[in-house]
Order: sequence, then structure tokens, then C-alpha cells
Amino acid sequence: MTKDNMQFEEPEIIYIPDEDGNEEEFEVVMKFEVDGSDQKYMMVVPLNVDSEDEQDEESDEVYAFRYEEDGDDLKLYTIEDEEEWNMVEETFNTLLAEIDDND
Repeated sequence: MTKDNMQFEEPEIIYIPDEDGNEEEFEVVMKFEVDGSDQKYMMVVPLNVDSEDEQDEESDEVYAFRYEEDGDDLKLYTIEDEEEWNMVEETFNTLLAEIDDND
């Protein structure tokens, strides 16, 4: 996919409840599978940034989740195992580097 096509692609938005049960809006940045595993992962960034943070959009925190698709339902799981987290982070960074190399 060329960079021009990516700019016009509709972002995938998901809603994740916070600790108080309020649904927060997140944009899916990337979905991937880790080599040697049948687990699927997604990286998301929050969409509701307050006006102070808008100037600093580059520093948006990225969240990682393991996910399963069940028909139209999406089940998200937090990554609590440090070894799993390191594997996901390494894969994400490798994929980002490949995207940057293609630009």
C-alpha cells in the first residue's frame, strides 16, 4: 500500500470501557500476529485528547492488547506477562521500522 492510499483510509475506531464503565474512544494503529504464536495483537491510541494535549499529539500513549474475534464481537485482553509484553513490543517496533523504511 502506498503512503497516499494510507492517508485516505478510514481509521478503525473501537470503544473500551475505563475503570468507571465509561466507554473511551480509541483508534486502532496496527493489528499483527507474533511469529510462532497464534495470538493476535492490536495497538491503539486514545482519541479523546483534551486541548492541552492536542499540541503534543506525537506523544500520545500507545496501548497494546491481545484480542480475539468472535463473530462481530471483539474481546480484548490486557498483556500482563512481561515476556509476552517484550515480544509484542519488539514485534511492534520491527513493524514500525519496516513502515518507516518504505516511506
